[in-house]
Amino acid sequence: MHEGVQEPGNPNVVRLLRDLATGTVPLTHDGLHQETPWRTVVHLRDLLMDSGALPRVDWQLMLYQRCLTERLATIEDPEHRRHLQHFAIWHQMRRLRSKAEKGPLGRSQTSQTKQEITQTGAFLTWLADRGRTIEHCQQADLDAWHTEKLATRRRAQTFLRWCMKTSRMSRLLLPPQVVNQDQAPLHQHRRLAILRRALNDGSLPLRARVAAALVLLHAQPVTRVVRLTVDDVLDDGATVAVRLGDPPSPLPEPVTGLMRAYIQSRQLLPYASSRSSQWLFPDRQPGQPMNPVSLQVHLREIGVPPQRGRTSAIRQLVLQAPAAVIAEALGHHDKTTTRLVTEAGGTWARYASGDHTR
Repeated sequence: MHEGVQEPGNPNVVRLLRDLATGTVPLTHDGLHQETPWRTVVHLRDLLMDSGALPRVDWQLMLYQRCLTERLATIEDPEHRRHLQHFAIWHQMRRLRSKAEKGPLGRSQTSQTKQEITQTGAFLTWLADRGRTIEHCQQADLDAWHTEKLATRRRAQTFLRWCMKTSRMSRLLLPPQVVNQDQAPLHQHRRLAILRRALNDGSLPLRARVAAALVLLHAQPVTRVVRLTVDDVLDDGATVAVRLGDPPSPLPEPVTGLMRAYIQSRQLLPYASSRSSQWLFPDRQPGQPMNPVSLQVHLREIGVPPQRGRTSAIRQLVLQAPAAVIAEALGHHDKTTTRLVTEAGGTWARYASGDHTR
């Protein structure tokens, strides 16, 4: 919980509840958006949405809108502020709303968007120091901008591409994206040893053991694991399957038993607001899924390297079935599985049906 939010004598909570009850503050998202302190308001808004008193609005989108408003207020140059505002409204917000319609936004998505705004503002200031505006930006300017701190300054490229596409600046060349090689995946024997411990060691936290199985067995990224809901777990009494793709993926024993035990244990969570949550891995914040970074920490604490473990799992899977089949069943993108097939030394152009166990 946010510090101080639930203290019985918190004057901010008392004031907000009184103002909402009397109508001084409208019981709307816009009404609450004007109130302070923001941590208390955010928590109260979550509770109101969780109880049905307010309609659901994507939490991360609301936080980003607030952050954007505060950021624009600090921009002194009116032209810079106008460029940032147009970029945020017509590109970033449109993109975020489109994603929010398909499912709740993650912290990483809005974090990247904030970095784009930060680096765009820095670029506009840097360009002004060179005596130029975005309309008169030249290739030499872009080359100089990317010469130092490329990894950080690259975030401004989204804005630059948008400006070129909308004819706000000349079409210039941007440095190509450098794809860093993933860390070497775990050896198959090592992955299975870590998985075996996660499944059999009853001293480990149940939540982390279930998440480990999804990463090491079903090659799920942590960002997708935290987006699973209890409705994605299908239990007909005989088998348990998880809706990762199409069709749902059945869980083997002992993962089936772990999943059933974990779902039952969610009713014993110490934070009451999460007991009614539909997220399979709920956050302490009402109505929110667990932060993927937090889940990564839990996995590492039990000896599971999330990225390397997932890469090792998917590389093993694509050697056993066509990449397209794996992609559909586990909810991966075709390009991801095809790339991993190539890296693993196989190609499904040479795949032939039949018994390959002999």
